[in-house]
Amino acid sequence: MSRTALIVDDEPDLCELLAITLRRMDVRADAVNDLAAARAALGRRAYDLCLTDMRLPDGDGLELVSWMQQHHPQVPVAVITAHGNVESAVRALKLGAFDFVAKPVDLGDLRKLVNTALKLERERSGPPAGGTAERLIGESPAMAEVRRMVARVARSQAPVHICGESGTGKELVARMIHEASARRAGPFVPVNCGAVPAELMESEFFGHRKGSFTGATTDREGLFQAAEGGTLFLDEVADLPLHMQVKLLRVIQEKAVRPVGESAEQPVDVRILSATHRDLGALVAEGRFREDLYYRINVIELRVPPLREREDDLLVLARAVIVRLADEMGIAAPTLSAEAEARLQAHAFPGNVRELENVLERAVTLAGGETIDADAIQLRTGSGTATVAAGPARASGVPDMAVGGDPMDRRNPAASRPAGQRNDPTDLESELEEVERARIRAALEQTRYNKTAAARLLGISFRALRYRIRKLGLD
Repeated sequence: MSRTALIVDDEPDLCELLAITLRRMDVRADAVNDLAAARAALGRRAYDLCLTDMRLPDGDGLELVSWMQQHHPQVPVAVITAHGNVESAVRALKLGAFDFVAKPVDLGDLRKLVNTALKLERERSGPPAGGTAERLIGESPAMAEVRRMVARVARSQAPVHICGESGTGKELVARMIHEASARRAGPFVPVNCGAVPAELMESEFFGHRKGSFTGATTDREGLFQAAEGGTLFLDEVADLPLHMQVKLLRVIQEKAVRPVGESAEQPVDVRILSATHRDLGALVAEGRFREDLYYRINVIELRVPPLREREDDLLVLARAVIVRLADEMGIAAPTLSAEAEARLQAHAFPGNVRELENVLERAVTLAGGETIDADAIQLRTGSGTATVAAGPARASGVPDMAVGGDPMDRRNPAASRPAGQRNDPTDLESELEEVERARIRAALEQTRYNKTAAARLLGISFRALRYRIRKLGLD
């Protein structure tokens, strides 16, 4: 047998059951009954997996988990807990345990745990070349810490809560965790919890059976079933209504779902990652988020830093974004002028990386040459508006793309807002896109929909115009 496991338990019957199950999986098992013997065994030989009970004659399994993280971090360790002892399981996961299984041990759950642990052990060298991890750009200390945390939590099955401001790249970090984990061959299923109507949530998450409600004409699997063997990413988890928080808590605890219209539960093997830009702790204090669910999804917290804490990364990020956008547009990548770089570096970027990408997308479109000058960089000001110089020359009758809060411009919803009221970044992006649409439509109408002439009128390349038309849904 090529694989070996260490069982640490003082109950002979349980040790025998675990050993028989492992042998049938082609894994040889050594059994010891206390912490001292476990440390000695781990010092004598290399193991691919360790299973430890929580209660041992000379201590508890948490001590062994903590000790192994210091001396044998490459060995996945899972704990065997008393049924319903969620607190101990969560403590073990926080200390670095790979997973846990409750007594009485369900052999199906045990086999899944062992298979996943052995897969993790085989692939502990990290994500494959070309994975998402290569797209996390930046070498600042803040990003180095994110990479360190990703590598750590990827070795576990523990739920991870990713927190950070809007636009920092929380979904990208979730994908990194998935692709660096033993579940990388399984699906990664993201869902924005705020985008699912409350009345459809149960069906969307857990599936339904034909005839279970009006409109249910066929059986349909839910997001949990779709993520079987992989990772379910619950983005904006703070937007879940309370009734769904209760159901999600049960799924996490029981590792099973019940589709709408089904009488029996179905086991699911899914790792939960979650994210939000809101303060979950504050929502718990306000009674708007369940405390028990908070502690189950926030076993490990991973913070993604805002762009203002990554000043050294800004220009590196900007250049990479420009290359990607130019490739999508089919044009040569322009470079940033010194003035444009200085303007970017002086901005706080409240919308973070997403705002930077949107700013540069417009800049590449407006550049029309080999260099992006400062006047092509549209940035939010303190009042929530965007500023930009006059831009390329244009014929009369084509509306200006720059947004300056002109109250006479009826296309700019910001003009009707009370003075001093801040815009949401998403609102601002929508406003700017509407102005772009209006200007492009006017140019197309003026040139009788001759795109080559319209591009010339707008002062951009034909390919850039074609890209913007597609991007803005004008085609």
